[in-house]
Amino acid sequence: MNAIIQHSVLIVSGTQKGAAYVTELLSPREFAPMTTALSGGDARRLLLRRSYDLVVINTPLPDEFGHELAEYITEKFVSGVMVIAKAEIFDQVNDKMEPFGILTVQKPLSRPLFYQALHLLIATQNRWQRFDRENQKLRTKMEEVRIVARAKCILVEYLRMSEQQAHRYIEKQAMDMRTSKKDVAENILKTYT
Repeated sequence: MNAIIQHSVLIVSGTQKGAAYVTELLSPREFAPMTTALSGGDARRLLLRRSYDLVVINTPLPDEFGHELAEYITEKFVSGVMVIAKAEIFDQVNDKMEPFGILTVQKPLSRPLFYQALHLLIATQNRWQRFDRENQKLRTKMEEVRIVARAKCILVEYLRMSEQQAHRYIEKQAMDMRTSKKDVAENILKTYT
């Protein structure tokens, strides 16, 4: 049997009653810790202190409607975001949220629909996190390539090596010193610049 993975959740609602309603829909076995914020400002402060796997925004909020907060979260964080809106304005809210990859559900919430939407959000979130990790690896690799290329240029300029000799020199130093080419390149840059 698979172990249940818990997801941290920030519930943002304009009222305690609304926050309690959303909390009741969430299983503490799957969703913990659950934190509540009663305004967009409170949510932003909490997000600066820690990250959450999921953020559920029960609109409207007292200091803003809630779509502004949802957009802010998708721009700054890797959290999955769900916006809950009244049926009469659902289409308008959904049209605003969809381009940002924000899931929108309408009130009143039914437990089965809410769970289905939440698990869809989790699946999407897992995929985005995997892409984010791959993207970070690529950024790290590109940075290493840039530093090594700069070090090779330094070796060509100051020690009159060919580009191929500089490349071999960096690789051999990395093997001999049992370190990365990036570390060797950084040492070369420190020495000659």
